[in-house]
Amino acid sequence: MKKFLIVVMFCFSFWACQQEKTIAVKKVIPERRQPKTITYQWQNAKDWLAKTSDSSAIDIALAVNRIDKANFVKMDSVVIPTDLTGHIAYYFPFPFEVKALEEVNKIIFFSYPTQTFATYENGQLVHTGPTNMGRKKDQTPTGLFFTNWKAEETTSTFNDEWDLKWNFNIANKLGVGWHQYELPGYPASHSCLRLLEKDAKYLYDWADQWVLLDDETVSVKGTPVVIFGAYDFEAKKPWLQLVNNPKALNIAEDEITKQVKPFLKNILAQQQKRVQYQGKK
Repeated sequence: MKKFLIVVMFCFSFWACQQEKTIAVKKVIPERRQPKTITYQWQNAKDWLAKTSDSSAIDIALAVNRIDKANFVKMDSVVIPTDLTGHIAYYFPFPFEVKALEEVNKIIFFSYPTQTFATYENGQLVHTGPTNMGRKKDQTPTGLFFTNWKAEETTSTFNDEWDLKWNFNIANKLGVGWHQYELPGYPASHSCLRLLEKDAKYLYDWADQWVLLDDETVSVKGTPVVIFGAYDFEAKKPWLQLVNNPKALNIAEDEITKQVKPFLKNILAQQQKRVQYQGKK
């Protein structure tokens, strides 16, 4: 009877641990309002802005055109969704769920072809927005990176007159990272990942910094960042296709899986190091 009770208690403990593990990685899917339709039309930027006071609608319009407000008003024609009542994620190309990422606590993707980024927690899309990446002669490197150090404000290594807000480095020797800066509506940076200020601050708060053992040794790497794809600098802006085909830029779940697959083992190994480090704190 005693042996039986021990076996039962062991089985129950194992089941409880599995349940805790399941609960730990299960994320609540964010509530998002879906627009009645996702179609696009041409509008004159100044005319549209003059008759639009809804800040959420303006945010979506800026994001769809990968541009900030100061540059938006300089445009003649812009692409505007016909229904602006939805959550911004519905107007962006990343899939809402990626099963291959279920074990990954945090990860960031930057898509060069669509000039967009997305963050995922255990396979669920949690945040997305526009970016302007490296120009043709200073293209942003692609592949797997990890977030390193961050600074609320720092100075550009290319020009000491450029102030970079919410800067988060991802390639220390190359000086590449994301930060808030002007978004003219096309890849224009010196290889960094430009963001709107609200997105730069979000990523600044959301991602993890590295942990250094000493000045030369990284003990725990930060949040994984995957930059992928290529931008056609000779073609028209890709998002202009949305007027004729609203799904033209969609990124399939299989594509994200394909991009992350070569790095997944490394990502999970680094994640485990962070879990162990946090457990010792």
